Amino acid sequence: MLPRVLRRLLMPLLAVLMSGCSAVVLHPSGDVALQQRNLIVASTVLMLLIIVPVMVLTGWFAWHYRQSNTKAHYDPDWHHSTGLELVIWSAPLLIIIALGAMTWIATHTLDPYRPLGRLAAAKPVPEGTRPLKVQVVALDWKWLFVYPDYGFATVNELAAPVDVPIEFQITASSVMNSFFIPALAGQIYAMPAMETQLHAVINQPGSYEGFSANYSGAGFSDMRFRFLGKSQADFDLWVQSVKSGGGALTREGYLALARPSEREPVKHYAEVAPGLYDLILNLCVQPGKMCLRDMMKIDAKGGLGMAGVYNVGRLAYDRPPALNAGQAEPPTGLAYVLALCATPGPLWSPAPPAASAAAGN
Repeated sequence: MLPRVLRRLLMPLLAVLMSGCSAVVLHPSGDVALQQRNLIVASTVLMLLIIVPVMVLTGWFAWHYRQSNTKAHYDPDWHHSTGLELVIWSAPLLIIIALGAMTWIATHTLDPYRPLGRLAAAKPVPEGTRPLKVQVVALDWKWLFVYPDYGFATVNELAAPVDVPIEFQITASSVMNSFFIPALAGQIYAMPAMETQLHAVINQPGSYEGFSANYSGAGFSDMRFRFLGKSQADFDLWVQSVKSGGGALTREGYLALARPSEREPVKHYAEVAPGLYDLILNLCVQPGKMCLRDMMKIDAKGGLGMAGVYNVGRLAYDRPPALNAGQAEPPTGLAYVLALCATPGPLWSPAPPAASAAAGN
């Protein structure tokens, strides 16, 4: 009687608890996430082919060979069975081979750096289709999205047309984060001074949740945004609304935006400073600061010796006072090399033979 009463009490409670679970990972709206879901399901089923029989047989053996069952066959001298050995070893081996083959194929097919080959099952990407390019910057604690082909940017709001490939370029301003839209595709890390990529597509219109899947500090819990899947017509209207409202995101404006803040509201910027994402990636948004790519070129040519050591210390990108205060100028201090430049032509060239002969005469 008691178990039945407990079931009646627990079932409504369980239903209430489960009502908050949308299980979006198992019901995605993007083809990449759908393929990843299918891989999870197939791998789970393959592993259950071993786990379920083992659990069932464990219970059956414990019950059948219990002490009170005098009818159970007792053979203390048994030590080997060729048929049983074949079953024990061949079944897991075949499952491991199948899992390995599936993983190898999916690793290459679902490589986030690989451009999409299809929009959905039996629906290849039309020839000549241009992907929607979105540059993603993980800030403390908000998301900046730059649309380079449209020349605008948004904060904590991302939109894309249905059945159009999306090419994400992802970086971070300070610490490592993780860009994740469960309905669209798997998560991928965002790291400062590095760029990761993600190719995906949304197949159904709707409003989906995006967030950071990697702890990054005090405001991590509220580092969320909305991803809007729209028809092409609705996406065009959204683009017009963004470009018609909001100001310009300048380099100084970005430095102010990059300061740590929590629960940042959605913002639209109708214009973006030229090459802002490239400046963020190369850690040189602050005016007068040497870009990472230029440092790397200098290092590739052998460096600047001891003078370069002082310059590196002077241009440290993650100096907290400079970053958090958003100051435009780099910290003052002793610098051995103030600037580098390239001449339009060679500094010296030998005189032509005719001129040399004339000079000799």
